[in-house]
Amino acid sequence: MIPFDDSRLTAMGLLAEVHGGLAAKTRSTFAAAGLSDIDFETLLRLARSPGGRLRMSDLAAQTSLSTSGMTRVVDRLERDGLVARQACPEDRRASYAAITDAGAERLATVVPRHLDDIETWFTGLLPPARLDAFLDTLRVIRDAVRPCATAGVEDHTG
Repeated sequence: MIPFDDSRLTAMGLLAEVHGGLAAKTRSTFAAAGLSDIDFETLLRLARSPGGRLRMSDLAAQTSLSTSGMTRVVDRLERDGLVARQACPEDRRASYAAITDAGAERLATVVPRHLDDIETWFTGLLPPARLDAFLDTLRVIRDAVRPCATAGVEDHTG
């Protein structure tokens, strides 16, 4: 007999429900700024990286996108003036994606509302000690299932 009430199934179901619910609650904030979820994630990852840039391969590794998928995202953000490509002096085959001033400005208009959304629908629902423990738990799981999630970043606490 298959144990349909297995707590592992419950854990995965809850995680999927929470992710879907949070994405739905935050999507309108990004859309109001003319950004998709992946546009926002890309700009934020670049803004939080040393020098505001990452190798394209590292940027793809940090997201759920393939290299070609990330290339399409960067192409679109570059057309909008939010990202610029830079040559990699150490490896002529590689290039960097770098956030532009316009990209940083766009991000700055979105982040305050996004932080409000996060506080309302996520972090504000947990007391500080519980949130710290939850973040530690998420990092353990993230590091196991997505070891490249911090590729190209020196400080791997994020």
